[in-house]
Amino acid sequence: MTSSTYDPASEGAETDFAKRMSYGDYLALDAILGAQHPLSDAHDELLFIIQHQTSELWMRLALHEIGAARRAIAADDVQPALKMLARVSRIFEQLNGAWDVLRTMTPSDYTRFRDALGQSSGFQSWQYRLIEYTLGNRNAAMLKPHAHDPAVTAKLEAELANPSLYDEVLRLADRGGIAMPRAVLERDVSETHRVNEAVVEAWRRVYEAPEAHWTLYELAEKLVDFEDYFRRWRFNHVTTVERVIGFKRGTGGTAGIGYLKRMLEIELFPELWRVRTVL
Repeated sequence: MTSSTYDPASEGAETDFAKRMSYGDYLALDAILGAQHPLSDAHDELLFIIQHQTSELWMRLALHEIGAARRAIAADDVQPALKMLARVSRIFEQLNGAWDVLRTMTPSDYTRFRDALGQSSGFQSWQYRLIEYTLGNRNAAMLKPHAHDPAVTAKLEAELANPSLYDEVLRLADRGGIAMPRAVLERDVSETHRVNEAVVEAWRRVYEAPEAHWTLYELAEKLVDFEDYFRRWRFNHVTTVERVIGFKRGTGGTAGIGYLKRMLEIELFPELWRVRTVL
């Protein structure tokens, strides 16, 4: 039998979806595939739109996983959190790969539709901001681009009132016998955590005897693994933007490359990087 005469229905495959939920129904493909609306006739604008829309979908999943991991850690249920954090690393691996596709767009390609973007910019992504807030980079000034949207602002403000993922990890360590300084555990969680030498020393205890603190050791390495991918994502963002627009200002008014390079200096879990120096 050749493939041209093969009928999947002969082996029981369902082919009548007049009254049943189909693949397209379940995934709402009509809505998803109908959500691309280029504002110019430039060939590459569709690439630009899909790149950013798919990135937002991956960020939605990242938020789902990070939030669940944080809740699990707060409840001392670390094993599921390890799996979730490993998945977030793989999500950012996918996001990193997407830059390779966008880099096929040349400066000439981009200039053909850049003006159509107006002041819209990835800088305004509320999901990205929520990821940063959830991970602990809590700059309240970054609420301003979202002030026009009360629902989004409420989401971001609610997150600033909660302990970050790293806050919950430090609290877990303290509950498990790796004492953390009270000033860190009782700090204002709406502010970004700053490096603390006592926390470095606490992590040193874990890393010098991983067999005695295996759960914390493995959790710490999952965080480092994730931040490694996150840093690569930021670096790929910088190099892609420089390749496409050079040192022009961003469409949203930022300093473009200058702004993005400053973002490379941010550390999400600073003591986990510094502990490597003192071992």
